[in-house]
Amino acid sequence: MTAKRAHVALGDGSTVSTLSTPATGARRGSTMLFAHGAELDFDSEFMRAIAERLAARGFDVLRFRYPYMEKRETERKKFPPDRMPKLEDAHFRVLASVREQVGAGRILLAGKSMGARVSTHLAAKGADASGLVLFGYPLHPAGKPDEERREHFPAIVQPALFLQGTRDPLCDLAKLERALATYGGRAAVHVVDDADHGFDVPKRAGRTRDEVLDELADAVATWHDTAFPD
Repeated sequence: MTAKRAHVALGDGSTVSTLSTPATGARRGSTMLFAHGAELDFDSEFMRAIAERLAARGFDVLRFRYPYMEKRETERKKFPPDRMPKLEDAHFRVLASVREQVGAGRILLAGKSMGARVSTHLAAKGADASGLVLFGYPLHPAGKPDEERREHFPAIVQPALFLQGTRDPLCDLAKLERALATYGGRAAVHVVDDADHGFDVPKRAGRTRDEVLDELADAVATWHDTAFPD
């Protein structure tokens, strides 16, 4: 499946790249704005595979790059992730572009790891989106479970799906359950047994990579149809 590439202008005159994957299955009426993690680009294996699976389940999916990743591509150098305000600004501008394209259609903020975290920040600030789909939300830094990134949860009113692995060092599941008690809207959690932060599972789990990715996409479709029955 070939994704269509385009660009969105930022306030400083630069642009960020986007990749759109239209729905190939029966349409569910929602567009996913899918943000990448800190180190894996928007065309990484995980991002591409999930986008294609979501498209097959009826979602239009638009992936995009944050500015620092665009600089890595154009300058062939490794730059660290942008600060949160710059990440949010780029994310908001891409969201505004998607809103222009879909009109009154439903938009869901989706993200992997850092992209999931930025998505929640946008939602807490009143982003024009109907829900959140969060793959591997980084509740805390690795090895620092007490530094929880949940202070903004009470301000989020959109329904959310958290997809987390049991071996994820960035998300203690017991802490996530307690954190979601403060979440402003409705939040559901789908746990993938034996999966790490990248949703890889060991051979002893008896499942292939494709099976795990299918599980994630199926979980999103099931949650979506419950959260948005229309």
